[in-house]
Parts: sequence; C-alpha cells; structure tokens
Amino acid sequence: MPKTKFQEVVFTIMMVFVMVYAMIIYNIALNKGGMTNEVFLLAFHELVIMGPIAFILDFFLFGFLSKKIAFGFVTPGKDAQIMIVLAISAVSVAFMCPCMSFAATVLIKHAPVSQIIPTWLQTTAMNFPMAFFWQIFYAGPFVRFVFGKLFPEKEKATASAE
Repeated sequence: MPKTKFQEVVFTIMMVFVMVYAMIIYNIALNKGGMTNEVFLLAFHELVIMGPIAFILDFFLFGFLSKKIAFGFVTPGKDAQIMIVLAISAVSVAFMCPCMSFAATVLIKHAPVSQIIPTWLQTTAMNFPMAFFWQIFYAGPFVRFVFGKLFPEKEKATASAE
C-alpha cells in the first residue's frame, strides 16, 4: 500500500485507470447490446473525460473518507489485512459509483434535464454490482500486485538483529 504522497498518486492513477476503463467498457457494451472489439477502442474516448474526474474524486475526497469510515469497522494492526482492504474497497465503491454514474449521466449519456435523476439512478443501479465485484475480485488485487512490484516494501531485518 502507498507510503508516500507520490506512491498515493501512482496507486490512484493505476486504480482509476483499471476501474474506470472497465466500467466504461461495461457501459458501452450494455448500450450496444454486447461486447465487440470496437467497445475497447470506444472506451478510450470516454476515459479521457471520466478518468480525471475519478482521480480528483478519489484522491482529494473519497480516498481519505473511505479509509476514515472503513476504520470505524476495522482496526489496522488488529484486524486481518484482507479485512481492512475489503472494507476500504467496499466503502470506496459505495461513494465512487454513484458519483461517477452521475458524471456519466450528465457528460456521456446526455440525458434530458427532466430525466437526469431517473437516468442517474438506473445507471447507478446497473453499475454498482459490476463496480463492487470488479473492485473486490479483479481491479483491487491486480493493482495492488502491480503496485507491490513497482514499490516493494523493505523486508524487516529481523535476522540481522539476532
């Protein structure tokens, strides 16, 4: 997990890319009625819009808030690391999914003003299960694995202390 501000920025960029790109692919596939090779390319056009929004929300607001709320349920140093990671991830999705779904409703779906709320609610309802399971089972573990390879933690020198 990130230890410095630089590492937090790198981790957030990685997570945003993996989460947002996958969610855009999912939404385009839903709109087109299925997956095609074209969907992967179309997703990059929306990533340019949605990626910076997700980064700003996560890095400056929900990253901190998610940890604060998750630490009301789990205690670092006391609870298993996996429980801490799952709690933070779940709270993060609970905040990010409705906000990103709203941004997509306004910026990408171009819903009429009179239909923004129902379109946003439907978008959130469709996105939440995908975002939750993608984060818990795929994006989170993948990004943490790659991040760990980029920034390996120094092994504790217990053997040299003996």
